[in-house]
Amino acid sequence: MPSYRAPVDHVLFLLTDVLGFHRHANLPGFAEATPETVEAILREGGRFAEERLAPLNRIGDVEGCTRHDDGSVTTPAGFGAAYRDYAAGGWIGLAGDPEYGGQGLPYVLAAAMNEFVTSANMAFGMYPGLTQGAIAALTLHGSDDQKRTYLPKLMSGEWAGTMNLTEPQAGTDVGLLRTRATPNADGSFAITGSKIYISSGEHDLTENIVHLVLARIDGAPEGTKGISLFVVPKFIPAADGTAGARNAVACGAIEAKMGIHGNATCVMNYDGATGWLLGERDKGLRAMFTMMNEARLGVGIQGLAMSEVAAQNAAAYARERRQGRALGAPADPSAAADPIIVHPDIRRTLAAIRGFNLAARALTLSVGLDADIAFRSPDASAREQAEDRLGLLTPVIKGMLTDCGFENAVAAQQVFGGAGYIAGTGVEQFVRDARITMIYEGANGIQGLDLVGRKLPRDGGRAITAFFAEVGDFVSEHEGEAALAPFTRPLKKGLDDLQGATVWFMANAMMKPVNGAAGASDYLHLLGLVALGHMWGRIAAAVQAKGEAATETEKADLLFGRAFMERTMPETALRLARITAGADTIMAIPEGAF
Repeated sequence: MPSYRAPVDHVLFLLTDVLGFHRHANLPGFAEATPETVEAILREGGRFAEERLAPLNRIGDVEGCTRHDDGSVTTPAGFGAAYRDYAAGGWIGLAGDPEYGGQGLPYVLAAAMNEFVTSANMAFGMYPGLTQGAIAALTLHGSDDQKRTYLPKLMSGEWAGTMNLTEPQAGTDVGLLRTRATPNADGSFAITGSKIYISSGEHDLTENIVHLVLARIDGAPEGTKGISLFVVPKFIPAADGTAGARNAVACGAIEAKMGIHGNATCVMNYDGATGWLLGERDKGLRAMFTMMNEARLGVGIQGLAMSEVAAQNAAAYARERRQGRALGAPADPSAAADPIIVHPDIRRTLAAIRGFNLAARALTLSVGLDADIAFRSPDASAREQAEDRLGLLTPVIKGMLTDCGFENAVAAQQVFGGAGYIAGTGVEQFVRDARITMIYEGANGIQGLDLVGRKLPRDGGRAITAFFAEVGDFVSEHEGEAALAPFTRPLKKGLDDLQGATVWFMANAMMKPVNGAAGASDYLHLLGLVALGHMWGRIAAAVQAKGEAATETEKADLLFGRAFMERTMPETALRLARITAGADTIMAIPEGAF
């Protein structure tokens, strides 16, 4: 049976020594997040993930969710009790507005908790995760009445939330949706249509489920310009705030899928269901993107989380499994064989995964801090800089971290050999669960197109220019330090490759957009490699600055960082070569030849 240990100490090191968390005490919620409070929150969150959620992961995978004839859905054994305890602990509203029952603590702490929960039990974590996205959308776009009605219940965990975008004919191209919204005399709307792939669409964890649904108001323009967003609760709130009359929305089916069996992924049918406009008419995508951007960060964290738990179990197996002998001389002459962790290829595999995980955690937490600054800082300039970095790196975190998370789960499975293909070890579930992260909340190819087509040129390239300066300034500041040379030299080369790719796009993609589209995924990974390399540089600088106060684990981690810079960072040259190859050859292949 697989195990999990939350990386609390590493998160604390990153927040305190690398990212300067406590320098932001002027922001709302940060003053209350004292070092003692932060540590207590993370340790308790890690304990809950390890002790309550991880044991349910295999149960959820085997049992799945069950839909009954009346459309109700039962979640796996133990999920209900764990969810109630999770909600009672205040975890759902950790970063929520205190005016509506949230704790008002920094979002970055919620991001760290998201990793712990997902590593322990990804399917479970999706239930509160969708609720947190609904909270974000309602907080920014809801009316005062909608906030009063829904936010306290969502933050307390009494009610849950979902997002309903996809239809059979309208996935990425949401402008093709057919769900209609017909105005009612009282200002509400009758919502009619079907949505598919709706995570947490129906379940028995809460007394009410608040669906945020994209639909087109009768007479609205076709395409994305005519889409509105609606709040459509399963039970219409009564005057006293409780769940009242049953609405005309129901689960038509549970999707049979590859992984995340413990989460109810539903077909949702709306038959004239009563809904209320959320935000402005015909501008539903703007409101929904609030939820989607938060979800994309959350999905990127899921990629890291699955990579982390797979790596932990692969390393434990490699220390125990005995096969063959170490090269040169036996590592354990008293035994018939040595542990496979002595073999260079196994060590290479495990080091590559851990080198990614440590830097990816730093990157997600740094972007979590950007989100806090963007939404909480009173300084307009600081908000702008944080928003730029957040916007630039969100598709990178979603795309690269989930691509690599899945690849790392597969690599961890390979460490197990044949045992990794057997369900009892648990690693094959990590592979299946990790696969969805590359698809939902915008397939990863779309993330690359978003980055190259929208984020790079926005505001005259202000965000990418600032990123170049951020990384370049770090290299310049530390390039004379011999102890950091293993980090700064490869980082400088990676930055040169990234800048070269950007210049190539400017010269070759503006007039011929297919060149940009053909290189978008490689550019996303190139930018991600430089971002991770920069994080390793900052980690190494922090460990050096601590001197003898650095822990043995922190010092040892630098070897994983050096391995990352030696073996993974050179891939920036490969990405640059692919980008500059352009689109001519792939576009010249006749369709019938595929």
